[in-house]
Amino acid sequence: MKNKNIKKDILWRVFLIYLFMLLFGLAIIIKVIYIQVYEGKELLQKAQKQTLKYFNVESVRGNIYASDGSLLATSVPIFDIRMDVASPLISDAYFLNHIDALSRELANLFGDKSKSQYKKQLQKQRKKKNRYYLVKRNITYNQLKRIKTFSIFERGKYKGGLIIIPKTKRQKPFGLLAERTIGYENPNENLFVGVEGSYSEYLSGKNGKQLRRKINNGDWVPIFDENEIEPEDGKDIITTIDLNVQDVAEAALYNHLIEHQAKWGCAVLMEVKTGEIKAIANLTKDKSSGKYYETYNYAVGSSIEPGSTFKLPSMIALFEDGLENLQDTVDIGKGFAVYSGLTIQDVHGIRDGRVSIKEVFEKSSNAGVSQLVYDKYVTQPQRYIDRLYDMSLHEKLGIEIPGEGKPFIKDTKDKSWSKVSLPFMSIGYEILQTPLQILTFYNAVANNGKMVKPMFVKEIQSAGKTIKTFETEILNGSICSQSSLDKAHLILEGVIKNGTATSLNKSPYKIAGKTGTAQIANKSSGYDKTNYNASFVGYFPADEPKYSCIVVVSRPSTGRYYASSVAVPVFKEIADKVYATNLDIHQDKEIEEPNTNYPIYATGYQKDLEQIYQTLDIPLDSLSTNAEWAIALKSDSSVRLDTRIIKEGLVPNVKGMGAKDAIYVLENLGLIVRLKGRGFVREQSLSPGARIKKGNMIYLRLAV
Repeated sequence: MKNKNIKKDILWRVFLIYLFMLLFGLAIIIKVIYIQVYEGKELLQKAQKQTLKYFNVESVRGNIYASDGSLLATSVPIFDIRMDVASPLISDAYFLNHIDALSRELANLFGDKSKSQYKKQLQKQRKKKNRYYLVKRNITYNQLKRIKTFSIFERGKYKGGLIIIPKTKRQKPFGLLAERTIGYENPNENLFVGVEGSYSEYLSGKNGKQLRRKINNGDWVPIFDENEIEPEDGKDIITTIDLNVQDVAEAALYNHLIEHQAKWGCAVLMEVKTGEIKAIANLTKDKSSGKYYETYNYAVGSSIEPGSTFKLPSMIALFEDGLENLQDTVDIGKGFAVYSGLTIQDVHGIRDGRVSIKEVFEKSSNAGVSQLVYDKYVTQPQRYIDRLYDMSLHEKLGIEIPGEGKPFIKDTKDKSWSKVSLPFMSIGYEILQTPLQILTFYNAVANNGKMVKPMFVKEIQSAGKTIKTFETEILNGSICSQSSLDKAHLILEGVIKNGTATSLNKSPYKIAGKTGTAQIANKSSGYDKTNYNASFVGYFPADEPKYSCIVVVSRPSTGRYYASSVAVPVFKEIADKVYATNLDIHQDKEIEEPNTNYPIYATGYQKDLEQIYQTLDIPLDSLSTNAEWAIALKSDSSVRLDTRIIKEGLVPNVKGMGAKDAIYVLENLGLIVRLKGRGFVREQSLSPGARIKKGNMIYLRLAV
């Protein structure tokens, strides 16, 4: 009986355990079903958020090129280096044995800290269990390759704790050259400057998306996803900038700013027919160092009183309203005129009394121009203003570069209009124009009256293929009549021949232009007679204009401030460079005929010359040289051969050589040769003695 009770008791307990397990299992099944049916979707989303994530894949920003294909701006890879100093895979013993070597290598590579400082920092971060310690920001790829060989880091990401964070950095291969025009963008601060800013939509491309799964050690690996978006790289921008002329423009401007200790300066070269900007330089003096940098685009953004360069619009207005004979005279008295108690005075010392209208402009007579305009328009000043409006001088150019300054040509209804506004506006005061706006007007005069919009970009490319081109845009089909243009051309050329810029009269090509020396207005005390903006604007060759150029130098402080000595020399250096490297604008000159006593007069390979003279039975003195290349010179009783020296690395003088010899010499020195004409070399675009850069282009003009 007792055994039976024990058995029953055991069975009851087993039954209870079985029942409990059955209920527990049933509860699990119910919970699983509940999770699957009611919570499954939400939990799955939470799990995916923790292990799956979409990452942005940055596109590669497009490049910016000069007109000849030279790279002006590009994106280069840079890296931030961090270290998992507390990685469990780096044992204490290994860390202590190799920390000295790692610290020494980091100090030698970067030079910003000593070995002991690096060691102290690394030990401190290991104690703090820092697993994301910043070692160095923005290192180059070459530096990264060296870091991968350093102690501890050589073991890689996990065993060595090396964390590499790739980024990109915008780089300008030519440094400060056209830096402000190339520009930059900073979306976080809403800053869009230059070509980088205005064409950011094309340059930036489109970022992609990639799905990645989180695995051990916190790494994310990409997985297949049908919704993945590939990044679209940015487009390339081809600018109108001519790198060689840009270099000369900046160098010339820089040197003269240094010489005259000016506050700032700018220079712009524009192609007359197309409006393409071939060079644009803007330099500002740094107060602390005294050096000059491109910190602001004065040519585009600085609205200033232009002074005497504005006398051309005034003269054209007069021409349009009946001023015909440039030989007519105006009485300038003692060289000053008084309007409502304010005096306008000449500064260039024109003779007293009556002066021809042509000379008034050539010598930049303030009294003469203001008197002509005042006498003509004093009873109807709005007519003068309307003439300026007809020439589009009151309108922005609408260029693609952001930050264009607003022009100001007030009319008679303006609250600042006064009895002296008309005469002062006629000579470039009480008005505002940017240097680029003034240049565009003079360019229109050179372009037979057609005003074209300045162009900075000529095409957009993708993978080397052109996807968009920019055509010349006409702002004003005709700023004035042809007869007025003819007179304008005549007086602009007269400034160079007889006026305030005669230093340009000796150029081998014809120049037309106008000087301007404007006092700078001080808001509290009026015009400052010690501070000036000196400018020169013109075009060349005057007979068939190809290029226009403006130079402005602000606040020269070494005693000379007239445009003729401050701005004109910069213009000349830029124009000379363009003329020397562009044979298409050379004006034909008569080639001097050789002395008829000797029918042969040439330069070339000495043995060839000797053979020619011997064949023609011409007396030859070849004992004076045993060089490979020689020049034949006239002598009393024979032809004498002198050495033509060819130095490695320097541009040789190939004038007088035949095309074959010239090409042989120049290409062996690494130059690319382009010919025009036939016969002997009469002109070469690169000056003899200039240092050669491999791959440079040299143009040769040949004539018989």
